[in-house]
Amino acid sequence: MHVFTNRPEISNAVAKHKENGSKIGFVPTMGALHRGHASLFNFALQKCDVVVVSIFVNPTQFNNSQDLETYPRDLQADLELLENINPNLIVFAPSTTTIYGTNIESIDYNFDGLDTVMEGAFRPGHFEGVATVLKYLFEIVQPHFAFFGEKDYQQLQIVNKLVAIEKLPVEIIGCPISRHDDGLAESSRNMRLTHNHREIAPFIYSTLLKAKELFDDKGIEEIHHFVTNAFAESALLKLEYFEIANARTLEHTVAKRANESYRAFIAVFAGDVRLIDNIALN
Repeated sequence: MHVFTNRPEISNAVAKHKENGSKIGFVPTMGALHRGHASLFNFALQKCDVVVVSIFVNPTQFNNSQDLETYPRDLQADLELLENINPNLIVFAPSTTTIYGTNIESIDYNFDGLDTVMEGAFRPGHFEGVATVLKYLFEIVQPHFAFFGEKDYQQLQIVNKLVAIEKLPVEIIGCPISRHDDGLAESSRNMRLTHNHREIAPFIYSTLLKAKELFDDKGIEEIHHFVTNAFAESALLKLEYFEIANARTLEHTVAKRANESYRAFIAVFAGDVRLIDNIALN
């Protein structure tokens, strides 16, 4: 497996593959790799000749310094997982200085409101940080395709907007949410859950499934009421937000409209671990 840490090396390696006519796929990650990431790598390997995986914990997308400090990091374990998936994967594991130089700041973007709701409302500056690092990574790697999981659906919409704003020559591919057998969405944060919190965490997805069932014949307010009450009865899970939004614009939904697609979004604290999930409603 080829592991690169600086810009010239990864750029030259990708350029040589392009000269041979290879289609380049890219999966940006922050490490702490798990089965959810593996599903993205497999999607990329099916569509592309060469796949680059970046491992970089991006400081500008953390609005909570403690969250940044406690984010799991184990590069050797990540490389072993990648080697087992496919030894031909190319890894880019840059330092913060390699990406940002001495100016560790986010670019100020206008995402037409996509970044001010849900995650954006509770994590100010988060999506500017995500967009900034992706702009730099896309410019370094120059992929034909980039793959993102729908667990971070709001992020997926913002990445599409970023590509349009910056006119980047990359096609964004959204991939289905990877889940444990009990329904809990795969996440690097899951490894921080206590035994009791891990046991109760699938309640998040089961509640989303119930909301989807109710969506067919119940009103938006009634569904909100159901979800709020369901979490109020849980001693171990604390609901931060539940939102039903337009799947395209992410705008808050008060009433359903014909020919529009909707998704339910949720953020929950299991102890001090924050978990997010979402589901298509129609």
